[in-house]
This record gives sequence, C-alpha cells and structure tokens, in this order.
Amino acid sequence: MTKNPFARTLAAALLGAALSAQALPALADIKDYQFQLVQPEAKVGGAVLAVRLVDKRSGKPVTDAVIFAKRLDMAPDAMEEMATKVEQVPSTETGIYRFKAHLGMQGRWRLLLAAKVQGETGTVEGDLIVQAAK
Repeated sequence: MTKNPFARTLAAALLGAALSAQALPALADIKDYQFQLVQPEAKVGGAVLAVRLVDKRSGKPVTDAVIFAKRLDMAPDAMEEMATKVEQVPSTETGIYRFKAHLGMQGRWRLLLAAKVQGETGTVEGDLIVQAAK
C-alpha cells in the first residue's frame, strides 16, 4: 500500500463511488413511456377519447401522471387548420385518462399529448391518431 495520503484518499473515493453507483436503481428515461388509445375509433360529434400512458419496460399503465392534451386536429388528413378544443374529464378507471372533444367530421384526428411522470425529469410527449366515423 502506498504511503501517499492523497493516493489513499483518491482510491477510497473511487471505491466508494463505484460501490454507490452499483447500489443505485436504474432510472427510467422519458422514452420508456408511451401513450396508447383505448379505442382507436370515435363517432363524429361529441366524443370522449380514452388514453393510457404505459411504462414500456413493464407494460403497466402509469396511474399518477399529470397528462394534458395540447391539441386535437386533422393533420393526418392534411387539414391541420381543422382543430377543435379538447378538455380533460374525470375517469372512473385507474390508469385511464379521458378527454372530451367535438369531432366535426369524418377522418383521422391527431391528439397531441404531454405528461409529467412522478419521479422522472422531462416531459413525455406523443401523438395518437383517432379515426372519426359516423
């Protein structure tokens, strides 16, 4: 063993850092989460869209996220200017987030979402395509 006190201190610090790094749990990444539609179709007119936020590592829904809808428009059918209001409404099912909107016509509607997941840094963002039919 070396008699240099600096070398001993450095070795002890490196060993401590290596041991504590091994004890830390693996942190999730924002990319480990995904939005999913409960039903990919909705009727034209007043609709309630049900969404899940899923942890892709476990396949389980995230139940304590703060989710908000940013926009609902017809961009998939080249009509991005055709947008409608979207409002979050209470849900009776754990892990399901519901949004009320008026789908004014048949076609594909894009729902832009964002979420904050407890214990994670950053914002989960995604878009889902809903098919509106009569």
